[in-house]
Amino acid sequence: MDTRDPSAPPRAQSAPADNPTRTRRHGGGITHDNTRHTTRFVVIGNHLVQHKELSLLAIGLGCHLQSLPTGAGADIKSLAARFPEGPTRIAAALRELEAHGYLRRERHRTETGRIVTRTVSCNQPHASRREPADTGCPPAKRKAASQRRTVQKALPAVPQPSSTAPALLQTATDLLATLRRHDPRLLLSATDTAHLVPGVAAWLERDVAPSAVRHALTTGLPDESLRRPAALLAHRLTDRLPPPPPFRTQSAVVPPPRHPLRNCEGCDRGFRAPGTEDRCRDCRTIADGAPPGTPPGHVPSHTR
Repeated sequence: MDTRDPSAPPRAQSAPADNPTRTRRHGGGITHDNTRHTTRFVVIGNHLVQHKELSLLAIGLGCHLQSLPTGAGADIKSLAARFPEGPTRIAAALRELEAHGYLRRERHRTETGRIVTRTVSCNQPHASRREPADTGCPPAKRKAASQRRTVQKALPAVPQPSSTAPALLQTATDLLATLRRHDPRLLLSATDTAHLVPGVAAWLERDVAPSAVRHALTTGLPDESLRRPAALLAHRLTDRLPPPPPFRTQSAVVPPPRHPLRNCEGCDRGFRAPGTEDRCRDCRTIADGAPPGTPPGHVPSHTR
């Protein structure tokens, strides 16, 4: 008999989203055909690829960033040139990753004084940032990297003046204290001011006016906020240090000889001349002949 079971469902039902095991129990769902990777692979945590709050674009972008080598372009412009998604969607995905701890953006100053933004991809967003990640490097290398980060926090060296006159150092201190009037971002602490004073004094002793020093330190500053204004000022004091002013040594200036004082044998007037001369200039002129235009019988006034 063609009798139907009234309790059987009319068609197969899909498994609900909150119970994926039901699909696997009935033979559906995904299966894996895996081959072990030996080169060109990256380990991605399930906490990222199965994240419940991140969008699919953010998850895919996070996996891509973790696969990039150090130094590769990870800014919005570079990613938009690599993928079909536009800059707006990529920027939103980067903000998602940053909000959930998979991404950090840090600003650093290069040796030339330029400020650049570095993107840090984190494969363990909940790990402490103070603990170095296990990258397979020997502990000695990790310790050296930590020491380099510590050295970067110290202010750059500044030029040292040849004079430590109190008036010169006080002028340099007053100049640094007034920089905040020209740019509020240049508010310096007492420690930073003490470090920068010798550099400003080195400029002042090179015949640079205080207004010119202030202009060199406050003109052309970056538009963004200054994380370490004292480091920027120290770099400018060193990088833009003018040359010493021109000067003449005493050996280059030869004073005229000073001859002894003697009396003229013609008019008995005192004059200075080498030992080979026994007459003054006027008497020598008369002896050599009167100059053109001298009236006949003219006698120098000092002989009348």
